[in-house]
Amino acid sequence: MSNHTDTTDTDEDFGPTRTQQRRDALAVLALATQLCELPPTRVAKMNLPDDVLTEIGHVRRITAHGARKRQLAYLAKIMRRHDDADFDDARAAMGENRERQRQETAAMHRLENQRDKLLADDDALAPFIAEHPGVDRQHLRSLIRQARSEREANKPPRAYREIFQMLKDLAGGGDGDDDASGDRVQTGSED
Repeated sequence: MSNHTDTTDTDEDFGPTRTQQRRDALAVLALATQLCELPPTRVAKMNLPDDVLTEIGHVRRITAHGARKRQLAYLAKIMRRHDDADFDDARAAMGENRERQRQETAAMHRLENQRDKLLADDDALAPFIAEHPGVDRQHLRSLIRQARSEREANKPPRAYREIFQMLKDLAGGGDGDDDASGDRVQTGSED
């Protein structure tokens, strides 16, 4: 009996359970999959160990499903050898990317709703012009008329897209691409 009491008195730590180990391994595999799906330029900017970066390159070159799955498992194995802190930057960058994508999607939906409001109701144009005094009123009015006529005639929605691009430029997309698309809006009105 004294032997039995000895085992209960000692608080041995047996480490994580097998289920927890499996969950951790699957989380690392999911992270490896996400890293392989990111563009190479973004992965290169992350502070990852060299052997992990090399293996990500190997996984990208493999196209066969079974071989790719095997290589991803090997990448996850390599990643498990490293400390979790080595991948904190990558996790943070991917979390920020998801949040940024949500914000961009919400902004696009707001612009689409604004465009639909402008097309549906003539009374929506005056408050919009008051809110954006620098907008080319005549060009916007002609685009709205043109978009309505294109919709009625079942034509491709060229003016509809131009209105969206104009709204996007007014909202201040801020990228250099927006300047190029702004040129498209101006050249498109010459047709």
